[in-house]
Amino acid sequence: MNRPYTAILIVPTGVGAAIGGYAGDALPVARVIAQVCDRLITHPNVLNGASLYWNLPNAFYVEGYGLDKFASGCWGLRPVRSNKVGLLLDQAIEPELRLRHIQAADAVRATLGLTLTDYVITDAPLNVELRTTPSGASWGTIGNPDSLLRAAEILIKKAGAEAIAVVARFPDDMDSEAVQKYRQGKGVDPLAGAEAVISHLLVRTFEIPCAHSPALLSEPPQPHLSPRSAAEELGYTFLPCVLVGLSRAPQFIVERGAMASQQGDIWADEVDAAIAPANACGSSTLLSLSQRRCQIITVEENKTLIKVPPQLLGIKSIQVNSYLETVGVLVAHKAGIDPSALRPKLLPLQSLVISH
Repeated sequence: MNRPYTAILIVPTGVGAAIGGYAGDALPVARVIAQVCDRLITHPNVLNGASLYWNLPNAFYVEGYGLDKFASGCWGLRPVRSNKVGLLLDQAIEPELRLRHIQAADAVRATLGLTLTDYVITDAPLNVELRTTPSGASWGTIGNPDSLLRAAEILIKKAGAEAIAVVARFPDDMDSEAVQKYRQGKGVDPLAGAEAVISHLLVRTFEIPCAHSPALLSEPPQPHLSPRSAAEELGYTFLPCVLVGLSRAPQFIVERGAMASQQGDIWADEVDAAIAPANACGSSTLLSLSQRRCQIITVEENKTLIKVPPQLLGIKSIQVNSYLETVGVLVAHKAGIDPSALRPKLLPLQSLVISH
């Protein structure tokens, strides 16, 4: 079969994933998997590294709600050469901090050649509030979602934005102990859950690519900072990786047959494999793909706060210890080789009983 080998890499956000729970620390995993796949579909939590990013020509940057709709077969993905990205700024961002973000946007225009629209400031503060579930996972709320939607509509209708980067002001009175644990590589990203709420709302409403970058006052340097959190300490904004990701994010085909089919369009029935942490298998994306002819691979060493293994949901998966082992399984699967044939103890075939 000459069809491109396509894999989806999932690392849930805001659940303290050992790999992918920090500032772009799943990027090395994505880079390796992209080497053995023809097409890698993943989401901002995997590819965003604050001021750091990596150009993966065969990777597709798909927001979580859009990924769920794609995996269910409701939406398709249409690769693009580039998107015109609109910048949406929360009114609550202080003038100096707002200027830092506008300058970051100008920098990616001048240095990377990305196409951006003029920016829009919301007509009211978004009033983001952070929350934590009993398990320790993060989430959040938006006090003025209508203001967010009005600003996005202006970017789309008046500025012609094809993707939207949102910068919301996040509160400074976060749990200091939780923040310190995160900076030391031991805790949960306290912002991630609320970021997902913002991007989900925009993608669900406008059906175009979207990602979020938080606006925060800079912290003083910390001598014992974890390397996994260090990317967030490099500047005044996390915006560059978001703008880079959105610049080539595939557009959504929201109804099969509604748009003339184009070569390169991607649908869920073309996904060959999906990779997720072994105890975080409850996502809509994974549940949908498990009902298709898609090999599910679960990674044991990527621990999270979630306790939902594939067996609990009736999902058949190949369980591996590490992402290094995942790469071997993907290579075998792409070659049409049963991974069990590479093990020293290959079990003999068993007779099936015909019942009357």
